[in-house]
Amino acid sequence: MDPPRTAAALVLGNELLTGKVQDKNLTALAEMLFEIGIELRRAVFCPDEEEMIGAELAVLSRDHDWVFTSGGVGPTHDDVTMAAVGRTFSLPLERSPEIEDLLREFFGERLEEHQLRMAELPRGAVLVKSPRVRWPTVRVQNVFILPGQPEIFRSKLAILAEHLGGATPFVSREVHTSSDEARIAPLLAEVSHQHPAVSIGSYPQWGDVAARVVVSVNGRDPAAVDRAVEALHAALGAGSILD
Repeated sequence: MDPPRTAAALVLGNELLTGKVQDKNLTALAEMLFEIGIELRRAVFCPDEEEMIGAELAVLSRDHDWVFTSGGVGPTHDDVTMAAVGRTFSLPLERSPEIEDLLREFFGERLEEHQLRMAELPRGAVLVKSPRVRWPTVRVQNVFILPGQPEIFRSKLAILAEHLGGATPFVSREVHTSSDEARIAPLLAEVSHQHPAVSIGSYPQWGDVAARVVVSVNGRDPAAVDRAVEALHAALGAGSILD
């Protein structure tokens, strides 16, 4: 089985770090990557500061196969993601004729000069296109640059899933138990040790629910996941298993 490709997310925006806006894009990205078999290993939240964004990107792009940014690609003074990506890879910004044409078509006579900042891309940027989405996604080396607006972000993820697919997808199974997490913690640790090909996580449930804990088993080998689930059933005992 091919080794899993890895990814990192860089989520940008002062509004996120001050609590004025709640991020939705990281969850959507994580779900998409899990479905196509790419392992999201790290997520970083960063303010709209070009130097800091560039420093974070340098590390993330070095240590992961792919990096996905969210936010900072509009026409305003604090939209500095493109400049930061250019800084990271020592690439000057250049006007993209294709993006400029799209902007002129979209805004028509309402287009103002400052809006053409959105057509300034790092030299050599690749445009990932699809007839289903008006605006292409910009890729610079191993960095995909996405907007922060959640609806547009999600529409681009569907295209990127097709573009990046081909890896062995992850398999996920759940075991619901009426036992307390503190009691089953040693059992989970033992099963995890015996089944290194999977990852096991436990998630306590609160309120008036029958399942006190949901145990998740994830892996890329369905047979390995099944063996770990069987081991969990044996360790927890039939009396505490709810599903």
